[in-house]
Amino acid sequence: MPTVSDCFSKLRAKGQCALIPFITAGDPDLDTTAKALEVLDQAGADIIELGVPYSDPLADGPTIQAAATRALKRGIKLEQVLQVVQSVQGKIAAPIVLFTYYNPIFYRGIEQFLDQVAAAGVKGLVVPDLPLEEAEGLLIPAKERGIEVVLLVAPTSPRERVEAIAQKSQGFIYLVSVTGVTGTRTEVASKVKDLLPNLRAVTDKPIGVGFGISQPEHAQQVKNWGADAVIVGSAFVQRLATGKPEEGLKAIAEFCQNLKSVISV
Repeated sequence: MPTVSDCFSKLRAKGQCALIPFITAGDPDLDTTAKALEVLDQAGADIIELGVPYSDPLADGPTIQAAATRALKRGIKLEQVLQVVQSVQGKIAAPIVLFTYYNPIFYRGIEQFLDQVAAAGVKGLVVPDLPLEEAEGLLIPAKERGIEVVLLVAPTSPRERVEAIAQKSQGFIYLVSVTGVTGTRTEVASKVKDLLPNLRAVTDKPIGVGFGISQPEHAQQVKNWGADAVIVGSAFVQRLATGKPEEGLKAIAEFCQNLKSVISV
């Protein structure tokens, strides 16, 4: 499985924008999660973000919070999520980026946590509540294990902080399109149009835009504004949780294909 950086290098060489879908592990169940990873990979996902269910998800909107709550009620733990990741190794080409909060990392100990996720085949980490000032303690040992830690830039971040985050972030930079939590919205914040060139001025690293992208036209707009990747979460989580698992898998496959087709032109 390629690294996150490898994936972006190949896409950039072709002048293409990456599609990064997000799903919550264990919702509706672990078997469906494993199938969803394969389905998304086959339907055009370039990188897949896999959310570890957490009880106090500060950055997540109602859709993803509800999915995490359902998964936690079923007793889903990190070890089971990593077993799913391991089970799809060799079956999918898209690198898996784990979305987790810092508490589970701190609880296990950084070194032990990273050893676990590296052994499972995880290629990247997004830790939304990890402050830049404390990031080094995770970034350095993660890099040693071939795991890239993606840092987030908020619309409200001052220029000096944006530069510092851009310098430290690995794999790509996650540009949050709105101030607030994840969730589907009727339109993408127009502020992104200004934020992208400002960020581009201080870094040549790939930039992925997420939070609030829920329709193909949103994805196309963000790509046209100059994003290197489009990150879509709640819209996938919602589809996967609706109806029977087979219906959810079919719905995310179609949605993934639709998104990929509009950002590939």
